[in-house]
Amino acid sequence: MTKLPCLLCLLCLLLAGPAPAQLASLPNMTATQVTVSGLSSGAYMAVQFEVAFSQTVQGAGVIAGGPYFCSQGSVLIATTSCSCTSELFPCRARPGGTRIAELIAFTDWFAGAGGIDPPAALAGHHIWMFSGSADTVVPQPVMNDLYFYYRHYVDADHISYTRNLPAEHAMPTDQYGNSCATLGTPYINNCGYDAAGELLRWIYGPLTPRNNGTLGGRFIAFDQSEFLPLPGWHGMAETGYVYVPKACDANSGAGCRLHVAFHGCQQDLDDIGTTFVERAGYNAWADSNKIVVLYPQASAIYPYTNPKACWDWFAYDDARYAQKSGNQMAAVKRMVDRLTGVAPATVLVRR
Repeated sequence: MTKLPCLLCLLCLLLAGPAPAQLASLPNMTATQVTVSGLSSGAYMAVQFEVAFSQTVQGAGVIAGGPYFCSQGSVLIATTSCSCTSELFPCRARPGGTRIAELIAFTDWFAGAGGIDPPAALAGHHIWMFSGSADTVVPQPVMNDLYFYYRHYVDADHISYTRNLPAEHAMPTDQYGNSCATLGTPYINNCGYDAAGELLRWIYGPLTPRNNGTLGGRFIAFDQSEFLPLPGWHGMAETGYVYVPKACDANSGAGCRLHVAFHGCQQDLDDIGTTFVERAGYNAWADSNKIVVLYPQASAIYPYTNPKACWDWFAYDDARYAQKSGNQMAAVKRMVDRLTGVAPATVLVRR
């Protein structure tokens, strides 16, 4: 009678596998001047995070993304009008195809209902945009729509838009990656163009030249479940990363700035490990300019919901995905609050 429970316990242990290593907590810091950027789904996430939290964020870098609430919660719109990623339907990306006027109306309506910060706060932001002229995944008409969306709220002299480089859909660098015309993993291409440096300099203003030698700071792998319970259920990984320059480590980030870098689809830890975290180009600039870089991590949900580990910009997890209360949005905001010394909010999760 006593053997069966023991056998069941042993079977459970074998199925569970080894216990995961204990992750660190994201450190408490007092960084300021919060900015965001991202590629592809990370670009959409950066835009919606910037718009929703426009009173916290001060600027954004957008690489191959589109307007706020572009998908309107529809996978069909997301994959045919906001990107060309549908395997069943033809691409419908065209000038004005994202219906900019509707997206502006949604933005103002969400703000009026308290779901996002007042968009008037966007007026003081600096926006940096990049669209490769050879991008087959998020064609330039989508990025052009983003430009006109921003222009409704932001003066032209606060927006930089680069679109003449024949780059495919990837993070452009000047030191690492595939050839510039390549479409494929890890979606980082050596185009002789330092996108991370360009966007940080536009958003923050003049910077000290990047550290081209050995980095002096450290990477911290932290537990994202502290900010979103059962993150894997909501398209987020258990582990996130933050790069902390040495100058920010000893004084809890006093006098340092915070940049949030969102990876794109299939740039998650399961697909490419820490390649985006280490190779996207941010850390060398962060090291010499006292910028803490937060790398939140998405994850896949199989088989159909989110198999490519994209960020939620089309409601695969949450109908309020683009508002402050969205599961992923609120989780990243709590990370930002931890790194900027803001009192934490209560964790509420919708399933």
